[in-house]
Amino acid sequence: MNQPLKMKYLKSLHAQYPNVAAAASEVALLNAELHLPKGTEHFVSDLHGEYELFLHTLRTGSGAIKGKIQDVYGNTLTEKDKRRLASLIYYPEDKLAKMQDAFDRPEDRYDWYKIMLYRMIEVCKESLTKYSRSKLHEYLPKKYRQILEELLSENNRVIDKRSYYNELVDSIIRLGEANRLITELAYLIQKLCIKHLHVIGDIFDRGPGAHIIMDELMKYHSVDFQWGNHDIVWMGAAAGHEPCIANVIRLSARYNNLRCIEEGYGINLIPLAQFALDVYKDDPCEIFTIDTRNGEIDTNELTLNMKMHKAIAIIQFKLEGQVIKKRPDFHMDNRLLLDKINYDQGTITMNGKTYELLDTNFPTIDPKDPYKLTDQEESLIARLKSSFQNCDKLQRHIRFLLSKGGLYLVYNDNLLFHGCVPLNSDGTLREVELNGNKYSGRNLYEVLEYYARKGFYRQTDDHEYDYGRDILWYIWSNENSPVYGKEKMATFERYFISDHALHEEKKDFYYQLIENDEVVTRILNDFGLTSPESKIINGHMPVKKGESPIKCNGRALIIDGGFSKAYHSTTGIAGYTLVYNSNELKLIAHEEFISREHAVEHETDIHSEIIVSNHRSNRKRIADTDKGAAMKEKIKDLELLITAYHTGMLEEE
Repeated sequence: MNQPLKMKYLKSLHAQYPNVAAAASEVALLNAELHLPKGTEHFVSDLHGEYELFLHTLRTGSGAIKGKIQDVYGNTLTEKDKRRLASLIYYPEDKLAKMQDAFDRPEDRYDWYKIMLYRMIEVCKESLTKYSRSKLHEYLPKKYRQILEELLSENNRVIDKRSYYNELVDSIIRLGEANRLITELAYLIQKLCIKHLHVIGDIFDRGPGAHIIMDELMKYHSVDFQWGNHDIVWMGAAAGHEPCIANVIRLSARYNNLRCIEEGYGINLIPLAQFALDVYKDDPCEIFTIDTRNGEIDTNELTLNMKMHKAIAIIQFKLEGQVIKKRPDFHMDNRLLLDKINYDQGTITMNGKTYELLDTNFPTIDPKDPYKLTDQEESLIARLKSSFQNCDKLQRHIRFLLSKGGLYLVYNDNLLFHGCVPLNSDGTLREVELNGNKYSGRNLYEVLEYYARKGFYRQTDDHEYDYGRDILWYIWSNENSPVYGKEKMATFERYFISDHALHEEKKDFYYQLIENDEVVTRILNDFGLTSPESKIINGHMPVKKGESPIKCNGRALIIDGGFSKAYHSTTGIAGYTLVYNSNELKLIAHEEFISREHAVEHETDIHSEIIVSNHRSNRKRIADTDKGAAMKEKIKDLELLITAYHTGMLEEE
C-alpha cells in the first residue's frame, strides 16, 4: 500500500479508534475471540416449500438443542421432563398457551414458571460458550437485555449473589413477564445453537409454503443462499421473463400449489382460469394431471386446474421456442418440438422416429407458425407479467435472495453449490460458449451469475438486460447449466409421449465421476481450494434409497434428502441437515414430520439418524475460519494504527 493511501486508511481507522487504549482494547478482544470454538454451521438443500418441516428443523437445531439439554441435565431429569423442556424451547408460544389452564392453584403455576426459567437459563448458558460477550450482547432482545445479562452471568453461582438472582426471577413472575421472558429465551437458544445457515438451493416449487420460508429467512440472524434452478426460474418470473413465468405457473398447477402464487403472493390467476375455461371448455385435459400430495382438492377445482395446467403448458412451449430461436448460442434447437408435430395425424417425429401423441387437441397452435401466441395468449401473458413484476412481496423475496446469495460460495474451506460442475466424459471441465466467449468451472459459474443479476436489475445496457433475462431461463433448463445438469428437460415428452425412454433426463458426467478423487481435486482447485479437508457440498439430485450421500471418501456430500413430500418415496427419508461445528461434521437424516400441532401436543422432537460423523481430536477455533482470517487482517491494521500513534504520525484524542 503506498504511503498516501496508507495514511488515508489509517485516518479512517482513527475515527473509530481515536487513541492507543481504544485500538489496543480492540486488538486484545479480537485476539481472545480467535481462540473461541468456531460457530455451528447448518446446511440444508432442496426445501421445495416444505415450510413446517424446515421450520421445525431450525427450531430444534437438527437435534442440537436436545443435545444441549442432555449435556446440562444428563440423568438428573427424566426423559419426559427433558422432552417438555425441549418442546417449550421449540414452540414457546404454543406450549405456554396450552399451560394456561394446566394448574389448579396459582402457586403451582408460579413454581412451574420458576423451574422452567431456571432450566432454560442453564441451557442458554451451555449454548453461549462459543460467543464473546459483545456478540451475546448483540443477540439479546433489547427489552430484556439487562436482566438476561445478569441471569446468564456466571456470578449467579456465587452464594452471596444467590438471593439477588432469585429475586430477579421472582419479580419477573410476579410482574406477569414470565411468558415474554420464556419466549425470548427460547428464541435466543435457537439462535445460539445455529451460528450460520447455508441454504443450498431450491426454496421454491412443489411444497405449499415457499413464501413462508422466505418470510422466516428474511428475519434470520445469519444466512446465505446458493441458488437452485427452481430459485432461478422464480427470479426470472419476478424479472418479468415470460417463459419463466409460464414455468412457475405450470409447476404450481401440476403440484396443486397455485395457492402459493394466489394467496402467498397475491398474484391474480383468474385471467388464466377464464382463458383455460374458454379455450379448453370441452377438453378433459386428462394428461395434465394434478399431484394432490399438497392437500385434497374438490372435483370442480381439479377440473379447472387441469385446464389451467394445459393452457399454461402450451403457452410455455411456445415462449421457450421463441427464446431458442432468438438465442442460437444456447444450442437448444433439439427442444424445438411444436414444429415437429403432424397436427392432422396427431403424431410427432423425433430423431427419425414417429410417435403418437397422447393429446391431439391444440386449438391455439397454428401449424404454419406453431410458436406464435394467439391474441388472447399475448394479452394473458402481458397481464401475468405485470402481476409478477409488480408483486411487492415477491420482489422483496427475490431481492433478498440476490443480496444474500449467488450460484456458488467458498466458505471455511468448503465449496457450496446447488447442482454440479459441468464435466466432459474424461472428467475435465467442460467449456461452454456464451455470447461469443468460452467458460468452464468457476468462470462459468461467475459469468452466469453476472448475467443473472443483469437480467433482474435493469440498468442502462438494454442488451445485457435482455440477454440476462434469457440467461435466467437458460440456467433453469440448459444442459450446460451447473444448477440443472441434465441433458434435457423432457417436459414435453413426459406429457405427450408414452415411450418412457424419451422421458429420461440424462445426468451430467459430474454425477458419474464424483467418486473420482482426481476429478474432485480438479474441481476444488479450480475454485481455489487446496486444503485436504476441503469438501464439495451440493444438493439438487435426491439421494435414492440405498444410495450413500457421501461421495469420494467424504470429499463430496450430496445433501438432497427430499424435504419435499414428492420425493419421500424416492429417498425414504424427509431431508438431510449437514451440521459442521467445532468438533465434527455430521450428516443427519430426518424422518417424516407430521405437523407443528402434533409436535406441540405430543412433545415430539426431531427424529433423525446420524449418517456420517467426522469427529475432530482438536476443536476448530475461529482462528481457523474465514472470519478468523478477516479478524487477523484487522488486528494487523490496528497494530499499524497503534504504531502511527506511537511515532506521532497520528495524534491521539
